[in-house]
Amino acid sequence: MARKNRRQIFQNIEVVDAGAKGKSIAKAPDGKIIFVNNAVPGDVVDIQTIKKRKAFYEGTATTFHKQSDKRTPPVCDHFGTCGGCKWQFMKYEHQLEYKQNEVINNLIRLGKIELPEVTPILGSKDQFFYRNKMEFSFSESRWLTKEEIEDSSEINNRNALGFHIPGMWDKILDINTCHLQEDPSNAIRNKVKQFATEHGLPFYNARKQEGLLRTLMIRIASTKEIMVLVQFFYEDKEKRELLLDYIAEEFPEITSLQYVINSKGNDTIYDQDIICYSGKDHIQEEMEGLHFKINAKSFYQTNSKQAYELYKITRDFAGLTGEETVYDLYTGTGTIAQFVAKKAKKVIGVEAVPEAIEDAKENAKRNQIDNTTFYAGDMKKVFTKDFIAQNGYPEVVITDPPRDGMHADVVEQLLNIAPERIVYVSCNSATQARDLALLDKSYTVTKVQPVDMFPQTYHVENVVLLEKRKG
Repeated sequence: MARKNRRQIFQNIEVVDAGAKGKSIAKAPDGKIIFVNNAVPGDVVDIQTIKKRKAFYEGTATTFHKQSDKRTPPVCDHFGTCGGCKWQFMKYEHQLEYKQNEVINNLIRLGKIELPEVTPILGSKDQFFYRNKMEFSFSESRWLTKEEIEDSSEINNRNALGFHIPGMWDKILDINTCHLQEDPSNAIRNKVKQFATEHGLPFYNARKQEGLLRTLMIRIASTKEIMVLVQFFYEDKEKRELLLDYIAEEFPEITSLQYVINSKGNDTIYDQDIICYSGKDHIQEEMEGLHFKINAKSFYQTNSKQAYELYKITRDFAGLTGEETVYDLYTGTGTIAQFVAKKAKKVIGVEAVPEAIEDAKENAKRNQIDNTTFYAGDMKKVFTKDFIAQNGYPEVVITDPPRDGMHADVVEQLLNIAPERIVYVSCNSATQARDLALLDKSYTVTKVQPVDMFPQTYHVENVVLLEKRKG
């Protein structure tokens, strides 16, 4: 028996708000919420549902009766197919508005805490070409457009070097021009693809796990140093050197050319040996006179210019006088710890990734900072009474956890040691709100500053200052 098609079409529906993960919000005639994946608040559209849940629908706008004045033409030819830049069709001032609303709504609705007046979100001066790191994937079977599929002509070249189609681990969209990273990023990617195709270098097939070329990573620092890393699936010295020699000759401005041979099922490089082919094995970032060594595995904020603004806010919220012991939890490569160190008595950084801590120690030595100490380990296991007795009670704690937020044991330890101030930097205001609710019995939120690190996307950072309640 044929399954009944449960898809519905709702006509002349106004899109009224922006929701989570880049989707907009409308209301169906039956009162249920519709999450729409391709519309802007203010659009009036027909919506075809693609999923039905007990409390809501998910749908796609199929006909536009009225276009919102919040719209702007997307600049990228790949918009709508590529998984990034989901808000590129929305004017930037409205992107900022909805990001700020999301932060406030999460803190109030999920955290159920009393907020001060929230400082207007800090927008990014660069709305395009702001990323310092991009990763592209090779594929010998690129994603075909609807027009190509309908055309009966034979397609001779299926090679791709670009991004994964959303939700499809083995499908790669070939990219001509990406508006996220400055030149020579596009030139490097396009010429690498052209050269590899012309010389018959096999592109990777993820399903069959075969093919020489896997991924291409490009990092461009604020110092203009450039790192390129090519990931090969297996060793073929002749073909590997052919490609790497071409890259080095064609782009002499590259200061670090590296490669990795990775025959695993996945393309993560953190457990792999990185080999420097020419130049240095790292590039340098600079911020307020501090220099940070960035290797192929290093984490560094993806928007260098906006990271500087984020760190200045964090330091300002910390209110340091030079007499404080500061704990920097989830310190990464120690960038925040070193950035605030000159205004603190001492800074203790804790991070789970040992390689990041080694980078932090090396960077501190390079920057001649002698009042920082860094520890590697699982936060909930390291951050104990004995650890605090050894390093001293902090007057200020800075915490910048991953998207999942802080472990409950870490929150409990913060409540136990009761620092005067906690500065909470978050890339996910929903989990931040959950943690703030747990801290609310002892702390008052006195400052909130959203920061836009990723224009054209729905992502937003948020910095909160908590001060210990009196009495």
